[in-house]
Amino acid sequence: MISVKAREARERVVLDHFADEVAQDWDATLSTFPHPRYELVPTETVHDGGVSVRSYYHDTRIAFPDQRHEMIALRHADDAVIVEFYLLGTHLGPLGPVPPTGGTFKVRMTAFFVFDENEVLVTERVYFDQLTMMRQLLGGVNLKSVSGLIQLVRILRGFAKMGKEPKDEIPAVPARTA
Repeated sequence: MISVKAREARERVVLDHFADEVAQDWDATLSTFPHPRYELVPTETVHDGGVSVRSYYHDTRIAFPDQRHEMIALRHADDAVIVEFYLLGTHLGPLGPVPPTGGTFKVRMTAFFVFDENEVLVTERVYFDQLTMMRQLLGGVNLKSVSGLIQLVRILRGFAKMGKEPKDEIPAVPARTA
């Protein structure tokens, strides 16, 4: 069982991290971990280290310049702070090989902010339903026009290309015992 002091300190780190992401203050966001690491479970993608995480921030904000969060709930575990939130945004720029759809999304997600035995944030592990996000993004495509159908083909090719990219192994982390 973690102490009240440790819970409060962890919660402050997580809330600052969330606020700094929305403000797009990458230096402040990165300062919440000594070694930044994001694990995106649905895409099997790991961004490990400051350069990789900063590149992830850059690429996702090109695709979704208005990306933001709406907190739903925050819970504590022995080794983590678990946050349920909505991620929202508009697809206005390319997301890797996927051209912009103009669609908006609001997807419920869960992030595990995992702390080590020294109360240091070691990773943010995010879970979400990719299909929900894709369905919402495709809502921005006009399927009643030839140009919209051409756009849809390009988008689907982009998603297919993303699906063929090499995947990272997201390691199982044993739960910490009290």
